Amino acid sequence: MPAYAQPTPADGASCRPTGMFAMPDYTSVEVLPDHRVTFRVCAPEAQDVRVTSSDIADIIPMGFPPGTPFGLEMTQDDTGLWSVTTAKPVPADTYRFNFMVDGARVPDPLGTMFSEERVGINSMFQVPGPEGAFQQWNKDVAHGVVSEITYWSDAIGAPRRAHIYTPPGYMDDDGEADYPVLYLVHGAGDSDDSWSTVGRENVILDNLIAAGKAKKMIVVMPDGHTPVRPDVDLLANNDFGNDLIQDLIPYVDSHFRTIDDPDARAMAGLSMGGAHTIRNGLTHPDLFHYIGIFSMGLGMQGAGDQVADYEKTNDAALKQAAQDLKLVYYAMGKDDFLHGTVAPTRGIFEKYGIDHIYNESEGGHTWINWRRYFADFAPRLFQ
Repeated sequence: MPAYAQPTPADGASCRPTGMFAMPDYTSVEVLPDHRVTFRVCAPEAQDVRVTSSDIADIIPMGFPPGTPFGLEMTQDDTGLWSVTTAKPVPADTYRFNFMVDGARVPDPLGTMFSEERVGINSMFQVPGPEGAFQQWNKDVAHGVVSEITYWSDAIGAPRRAHIYTPPGYMDDDGEADYPVLYLVHGAGDSDDSWSTVGRENVILDNLIAAGKAKKMIVVMPDGHTPVRPDVDLLANNDFGNDLIQDLIPYVDSHFRTIDDPDARAMAGLSMGGAHTIRNGLTHPDLFHYIGIFSMGLGMQGAGDQVADYEKTNDAALKQAAQDLKLVYYAMGKDDFLHGTVAPTRGIFEKYGIDHIYNESEGGHTWINWRRYFADFAPRLFQ
């Protein structure tokens, strides 16, 4: 049963701060020594408050399958402060979460880390530890810069947004160095903000570069979504590819110090971004010689003759890809709901003689996997 709000005591004690610049005297997310996590939020008038996080559904249930609990129920003290502590430790990593206050999703009011989805926003927290060190900010390494750009897309007929990582030293080399470029695309639930927030792309790459494990590169994180059009499938349309090839790549090459050569250009993506990469990267060896596909494949159940249609449409390009590509990296979790697409996708690689590296990990369709795929993929680029 949900915990219902209690009346505020007569003495007026409240979790709300008083005074114009007063700060609350509680911590909204506290990682305990045993790696359990306590969440707190001040909501004196609320009747039902929960913590939700799709990133750790085994610790914070999300109502799947139907009939199972949704979120962690919080309890309220006599000041109106709600709190709950996870029953199990949370592994060292980065996580998105929100509060549900009387049914409304609310980002952490005291949060300082956030990540945009396709719509809406998530709060974030990190659990420190050796297993997550590859994605944690380190004061002892040089750091790149993530910028937000807006460019005009003739293909779409609208302004478009992207995030761009420039590596350490880009701002300080007097404009003399040019850099290879990775186009890195998010999934269907996320946005062009996601890879540099919850994805930790910039921090992972900073750490790899500092360790001498990855080349300095520019990373362009496009908006994988295009305006919705009636009766047009989310993935089976050319809008994203037209924007990428006709508008975004020329914009980046004209505004950043890039090496305009397929040997110095890569494309990768997760889930929907992996589908974009299969459709627009793997089939364009004239543009990209390095390809990464995370948690996506061809031959999804109910997709009809998707594999046959893909081969028929892209036969010449796939034959050329077999000759020109320097890397195809393919990664999938054993528990991923798209794991069934691995065999038909690898079958295409084998049919066309496209050499590839296959990384089958534990786990499923999660950022926990995607961050690690990126950390394994990036050092292989532009070698």
